[in-house]
Amino acid sequence: MSLGNLYIISAPSGAGKSSLINALLADLPRSQVQLSISHTTRNPRPAEEDGVHYYFTQHEEFKRLIEQGHFLEWAEVFGNYYGTSLPMIERSLEQGIDVFLDIDWQGARQIREKVSNVKTIFILPPSKAELEKRLIGRGQDSAETIAKRMSEAVSEMSHYNEFDYVIVNDDFQVALSELKSILTAERLKQSAQAERHQGLISQLLSV
Repeated sequence: MSLGNLYIISAPSGAGKSSLINALLADLPRSQVQLSISHTTRNPRPAEEDGVHYYFTQHEEFKRLIEQGHFLEWAEVFGNYYGTSLPMIERSLEQGIDVFLDIDWQGARQIREKVSNVKTIFILPPSKAELEKRLIGRGQDSAETIAKRMSEAVSEMSHYNEFDYVIVNDDFQVALSELKSILTAERLKQSAQAERHQGLISQLLSV
């Protein structure tokens, strides 16, 4: 069995990253693609479930896991810790499952230093005006918070050139199709196909 691919997908808040990931997971079987569930020390939001959206962890436990080298990457954001479990990812990849990490550009940098063959994808909005419209449309944040998110978005988007692939999420279905195309292209690479179809290729090349 060939190993799965590890993907990082990043975007500024409001670019539609979560919606694209959810649509991808809904269209493809869990035996092909999964979203890595991160650990976090922040409190659950309404409707969030432990083990589904995050593994909600106490600060002391999170720090203990850091010391044990449990995380592929971790960061402190606004006073809370977020981390990606290395053992969980390794188990899925060994089963031939593609794993997506929903993390920011800083986490992507950490992982690229440790994993040479990770694939990285950045999602851009079609314009600043559309990004702000989407943030306002959520109805979750104050005008002050939205202004802060817009400022952060510019900083985040400046790192787009550190990623392998860039998708502009203007038309959602087009963006989703492009995301699926990336997965298909990576699975069809010569090295992956040679491992996946080793028996067939040996037969075809036999004299």
